[in-house]
Amino acid sequence: MDNKPRKGQYLEVLLRSPKTVFSVKDVALLWGEKIEASSRVRLSQYVKKGKLIRVHHGIYAKDENYNRFELATRIYTPAYISFETVLTRSGINFQYYSNIFIASYVSREIEVDEQKIYFIKMKDYVLSNTTGIEHVNNFAIATKERAFLDRIYVSKDYHFDHLDVLDWDKVFEILPIYNNKRMNKKVDEYFKDYKRNNLDNNKII
Repeated sequence: MDNKPRKGQYLEVLLRSPKTVFSVKDVALLWGEKIEASSRVRLSQYVKKGKLIRVHHGIYAKDENYNRFELATRIYTPAYISFETVLTRSGINFQYYSNIFIASYVSREIEVDEQKIYFIKMKDYVLSNTTGIEHVNNFAIATKERAFLDRIYVSKDYHFDHLDVLDWDKVFEILPIYNNKRMNKKVDEYFKDYKRNNLDNNKII
């Protein structure tokens, strides 16, 4: 069955989509086009006419009010929001970072529309495991427990400000996906510190 839009409907298909940014591959799928080059040509025409904006190589947006998290996870796929971006928003870390931190298959730092994006390389078997990853607003984002473990996975020594907000049952449920003995030992250390601090605080009370 041919699901290609009729002439004059191509732009409408994009504007009706809940997505705010599109890769060429996304657009080709929405338009039912087998050859991405055809989609690329049509997208370039829409950009010239001011109907769409090009925010990065091969990435287009409906307008300037696009979702920056959505953009960050479309540049190198598969990818998901994690690390400090999640840790600060969930109250585990107190220092605010305006940069967006992404788990991906590459290590890279880029700037798009004055937004710095850090891509941190993860091994394929970790990146492809969706345990502890949620899909919201057309992008994937780690839970606070997954972000906590992701940071331990790539950093040997790291200071977390506030571990009380973690669900430790979920932490230990996700931990095996990394298949990493160093991590197992480190997480145990963090857990013991957490319990010891809670015990001390209860004594003070």
